[in-house]
Amino acid sequence: MHSFLLTIHVAACLLLILSVLLQAGRGAGFAVFGGGGDQMFNSPSGSSFLKQATTVLASTFAVTSLMLTLLSSRIGMNSVTQKDLKIPVAAQPQAAPAKPSVDPSVPAKVPAEAPVKAPATE
Repeated sequence: MHSFLLTIHVAACLLLILSVLLQAGRGAGFAVFGGGGDQMFNSPSGSSFLKQATTVLASTFAVTSLMLTLLSSRIGMNSVTQKDLKIPVAAQPQAAPAKPSVDPSVPAKVPAEAPVKAPATE
């Protein structure tokens, strides 16, 4: 979802820049040298396609900016249903096996081998 919105956002940004640059400027100079100031506050009688496209692209840019901000603050957060619920089990202490005390002065006992039985004959 984040990458999809980011793609829409970048496309809207580039198209908005293009549509603003293609529009003709009005009231350039703000009547500093006596021209064009009175036309700046006049509303045009009809809205062209380029002005409507600019409005749509600007609103798309604003909405995707807000949604990307919300999504970026929630990255890494999971809902309760997506988490692996592992209930911790209390670990019981294990007793260490008893080790015989080894006295170096006493020789170690080696177990005797068991006698081999001869096969029984009938």
